[in-house]
Amino acid sequence: MHVTAIIAAGGRGQRFGASQPKQLLDVDGEAILARSVRAFATHPSVNEVIVALPDDVMANPPAYLRADRVRLVAGGARRQDSVTQGFLAASEQSDVIVIHDAARPFASADLIARTIAAAADSGAAVAALASRDTVKLVSPAADGPAQAGHYVRETLDRETIYLAQTPQAFRRNVLSDALAFTDDATDEAALAERAGYHVRIVQGEATNIKITTPDDLLMAEAIANQSAIRNPQSAIRVRTGRAGTGYDLHRLVEGRPLILAGVTIPSDRGALGHSDADVVCHAVTDAILGALSLGDIGRHFPDTDPRWKDANSIDLLTRAVALVHEQGYEIGNVDVTIILERPKIKDHIAAMCANLARALAVDVSRVSIKGKTNEGVDAVGRGEAIAAQAIALTRAR
Repeated sequence: MHVTAIIAAGGRGQRFGASQPKQLLDVDGEAILARSVRAFATHPSVNEVIVALPDDVMANPPAYLRADRVRLVAGGARRQDSVTQGFLAASEQSDVIVIHDAARPFASADLIARTIAAAADSGAAVAALASRDTVKLVSPAADGPAQAGHYVRETLDRETIYLAQTPQAFRRNVLSDALAFTDDATDEAALAERAGYHVRIVQGEATNIKITTPDDLLMAEAIANQSAIRNPQSAIRVRTGRAGTGYDLHRLVEGRPLILAGVTIPSDRGALGHSDADVVCHAVTDAILGALSLGDIGRHFPDTDPRWKDANSIDLLTRAVALVHEQGYEIGNVDVTIILERPKIKDHIAAMCANLARALAVDVSRVSIKGKTNEGVDAVGRGEAIAAQAIALTRAR
């Protein structure tokens, strides 16, 4: 059975009130979206994952979305529009398509498996929790001002009330018929009902919360912490960080380009070295290698080896990142200080950060570059040399 998962992450999370989409916010050091995607990308029953994103995020997606079996599509104005875009991108081999809200980062592997199995058997299935509270049907006051509030119209039988969650899963033909309805709906199960299908209830999970408000984020932090307590090995992997520092210095000479983080800076002099003498990349490479006790740049790319003559230092950094990944770690963030009298580099920092982020496989928000002078002191201060210092934090993947 071929299973496609669609992660609905196209919304802006306006009710949350953050400066960025809520699915990009962190819970216990990891993005909400990263947690949601990983749950499906690593699930043995799921063959492919399609993530529907806002246009601006689609233009510069976070590094954690560059994973095997993960594909990206632009989302739509409504949730069902985003799901439709994901459905259109799904493999024609898909037998079952499972849909999940990006804002639910704690769906367990067992819940995902049970929902998929129920949909394969019944055609449509939704994870849901039985109501634990007495449920009141209300309506506004018949007369008086709006602030008079709502009044109970009827007390419902809570035995018949279930609170829908995701994942929701459907046979391909069922979802196709459901998405043919273009009027608004809060979830795909409702559309399947309109299409005449019976939707089966799968027992949901109390911890499978949807993060909608800042209060929900506090609850999510508590769930993540409790999960770490119950699963110490997982906690070690998420929370263990290792830091490293790097330093590089090169003489400045005429006739050489000045290359910093892969960006050629207009200058009458450039750094002298065996490779392209990119002090930023060299310092960062030493920092990430040092964090994992993997030696330094000279150990892996010695200047006695002709292979590295005039080498692109962004490429060398990418190779070093691969070594870090082989150790089971990834880059958390990097901070670089470039020490140079002239030329000024402030207009090139954004491009340098973007290049480093790509090489490090991280979001650009995790890269910082600053420019300083040496106030006329020593060779750097006299404009005879350029130096860079870097610190990198790595964390278990």
